[in-house]
Amino acid sequence: MASVVIAGAGPAGLAAAAELSRRGHECLVLERGAAVGTSWRNHYEGLHLHTASFLSALPGLRFPRREGLWVARPALVGYLEEYARHHRLLVRCHAEVARVERDGAGWSVVTAAGELLPAGAVVMATGQNRVPHVPDLPGLERFGSRVRHSSEYRCAAPYAGRRVLVVGSGNSGAEIAAQIAGAGAERVWMAVRTPPSILPKLGWPLPNPALGIAARHLPPALVDVVARTLQRIALGDLGGHGLPPPAPGTYRRVLRGEAIPVVDVGIAAAVRSGSVVVVPPPARFEPSAVVLADGRRLEADDVVLATGFRPGLEPLVGHLGVLDGGGRPVVDRWLEAVAAPGLHFIGYTSPLSGQLREIAGQARRLGRRAASRMGTGGRALAIR
Repeated sequence: MASVVIAGAGPAGLAAAAELSRRGHECLVLERGAAVGTSWRNHYEGLHLHTASFLSALPGLRFPRREGLWVARPALVGYLEEYARHHRLLVRCHAEVARVERDGAGWSVVTAAGELLPAGAVVMATGQNRVPHVPDLPGLERFGSRVRHSSEYRCAAPYAGRRVLVVGSGNSGAEIAAQIAGAGAERVWMAVRTPPSILPKLGWPLPNPALGIAARHLPPALVDVVARTLQRIALGDLGGHGLPPPAPGTYRRVLRGEAIPVVDVGIAAAVRSGSVVVVPPPARFEPSAVVLADGRRLEADDVVLATGFRPGLEPLVGHLGVLDGGGRPVVDRWLEAVAAPGLHFIGYTSPLSGQLREIAGQARRLGRRAASRMGTGGRALAIR
């Protein structure tokens, strides 16, 4: 029996395994894909980390200097592969976790293949973006043009010369819209329900995640003023183009769990130039047109639904009473489920300071929790 079974071999699962293993726990990492970092392997071409490399490394292994400040997607995948080798982690691929069950004083992890794996403790690290979210859009099934979720988007080349509506203005939607516009699309619209907070990638003289780290020690209202000032100086006033600064402000929206900022990788210039036109969200779809909330009709050749993802934890652990109304885990400061001691969650937050940095800190916290539960003879105990 493994001391700890970890669901997911992305950054969170690997970091948790590394920290727990070095403190004496026998860890088995289960990955539904063919290799570590499955989600990152499937992201679109041209994607780079929005957080600087020196703020994004996982515990025990830095990013190679050759990868530069903004690590590209293939380089991050290579880093995760090296991370698993460096820490000699036991990763079993093609092993999807289907359900987690109580088993006396411990746990049983049931795989999609029906295998039953006992464990002293379980760490869920399947990520926030496990399940693509497609909202209920009236008439979408009858729409005659091509519709894809952003999870299916790979590159902008197939959209050259076409009229494209991108629904959603988060980081993925904004970057995809800018890429498609830059690849020679005839027209690109970006449907926006709530204007996002847009920040420059560099917040003089430091990358914005460094400012996010400092923000934790400052009044939220002050952070909002700084963020708005950075936006105005670096990106200009986008209000006349349909992207006014949102209320209540960048940092207070993060604290409320409403939205994280969009890091500008070209969307501000594209909106200012008119190559991306901001429009209201779609009200309904007709066979040959998209009808917007303001009554306008768009004849689009393609629709990209950048409408986000969900953790999708309900089938796995929903029966244990550990999720809130939004499907997110309810945990204590040690990342342990309040209603189920011995069940931990890592990587389910989106801080202003950057998710990979947050994952690294959470993994270290999980390791410290494990160390406090070590047996006197050196035998690793369940981290309950």
